[in-house]
Order: sequence, then C-alpha cells, then structure tokens
Amino acid sequence: MSGKKHYRTLFLSDLHLGSRACQSEPLARFLKHVECDQLYLVGDVLDMWRLKQKWYFPNDHTKVIRRILKMSEKGTEVVFIPGNHDEAARRYNGLEFGGVTIKLAATHESATGERWLVCHGDRFDLVVQHSRLLAKVGGVAYETLVSLDRRVNAIRRRLGRPHLSLSQIVKYRVKKACNFISKFEAALAEAASKDGFHGVVCGHIHKAEIREIDGVHYYNCGDWIESCSAIAEHEDGRMELIDAKAFLAEIDARGVREESDPIELETEPDWHALPLTSAFSAGILEELEEAV
Repeated sequence: MSGKKHYRTLFLSDLHLGSRACQSEPLARFLKHVECDQLYLVGDVLDMWRLKQKWYFPNDHTKVIRRILKMSEKGTEVVFIPGNHDEAARRYNGLEFGGVTIKLAATHESATGERWLVCHGDRFDLVVQHSRLLAKVGGVAYETLVSLDRRVNAIRRRLGRPHLSLSQIVKYRVKKACNFISKFEAALAEAASKDGFHGVVCGHIHKAEIREIDGVHYYNCGDWIESCSAIAEHEDGRMELIDAKAFLAEIDARGVREESDPIELETEPDWHALPLTSAFSAGILEELEEAV
C-alpha cells in the first residue's frame, strides 16, 4: 500500500504555472499524496500570457510538472485540455508528450456510466472570444489583486484576524461579475445537454462548485491561485469537491511523516528537458516570433 489517497479520476484546472500567483507548493504536495486512474488537466496549466511578458518558472513550478509526469509513468492516464492561457498547446491536439495526451475537449465516462463533457470553458466566455486585449488586461488586474490580497492577509494573520479574500469580495459583489458567472455556467450546461452529456467538468472562472443546472451535473474545478481545489470521482462514482489545503492540514494533523523523494531533492532542473513542457516552450517561441 502506498499510503496515498486513491481516486478513480481527478480533475485539476487553472494551475497557472509560470505566474507568481500560482500556489505551487501546496499543489506539488497535494499531488504527492494522491493517486488516480485518470487525471484531467482542464486548461490553463501554464500561464503563457504571463510567461510572454516576463519569464518566471521557478523550481517549485517544475516540480509540479515532474509529479504529473511521474503519475503518468506509474500508470495514470493523463489528459491535458489547453485553456486560453496556454492555447498555444492546442496546435498539438491528438499528440502525446511524456505520456500526456493533448485534446481540445474530452468525453469522460463515469463509474455509473454517465458521459461528461470535459473542457476548459473559455469558448463560452464572450470576453475571451471577442476581446483578447480586454481579457489579458483583466488577467493582469486579477493577479495584482491576488498579490495585494496575500499581503493584506499576511498582516491579518499576524494580528490574529481571519482570512479575507479581496478578490472574492470583488468577484461576488459586483453585479456584472455575478451575471457573467451565472451566464457562463448556464451556457456550459445547455451545450452539454444539447450534445447528450449528463454533466460537464470545466474550469476558467476560478469558482469551484458542484451543482445541478437544469438536470445537468455541473462541476467546476476551481483554481490554484486562490481556492486550491480539485474535483474527484470516487470508485463508486461519488463526486467530491476537494479543498486541498484542508486535505493537507488533515495529513499534518495525523502526524504523517513525509520523506523526501528525488523530485524534492532536485535543484533547478532544466524545465525545457521535460517532455510535456517542450511542447509548451515550442508554442511560446512560435507565438513570440509571430508577435515580432
């Protein structure tokens, strides 16, 4: 027995590796303590928008990719569905890199025989589809707000006060943002229903949730900038929204001894040498050449 928590399927989205906002340490640690038969990376694994502006890819981010590749080596079927932040990888649709298959979208069959559409969700976002500049400006503004959020909460922790998410307050109290989220969820559910799916698994809007919309099961993975969440399917088909920080806190509370493995002992490996990221780096270079 490995001692790891086993799931039939795990769905992760919006990791945003390459962005300073990515919470790579809890992500790498979460991946160390889980195993699954299937792993879906539901878009925005790499934040190419940020990488093209300024290169940032520390060792902690590389460790996340190494853990994903290690899961593949051990038999996990890994499917990567690019999002709008790593859309350059879409040109590799159908190809496999390091045991990771790239698809524009996927159909997942659950343990109970249901068919779910798995997609990032950005094609249902009118801002992304019709105003890339506005979407990118919004992305920078969001990352700035998250950075401010962390500084404010560092002070609040020292004062013994509870966590306060500035970005969540802005997102859920601004009427237009609430309307956008509602329309996004409804559009995805409607599209899944029209195509004969029982449910849809997505990401994109950084709002982790499990609910039913007009008879369609809606699963949003959340993100690894704020919520640090994942959607998990158990062997019996039961679905769970995982709060990864609570998951890790429970491990700590049990006093589980963690031993370092080769991935943690590595220092600054060359990320370009990884099979999965070689495809991404090629896409970034091509996009940069086209922009000149």
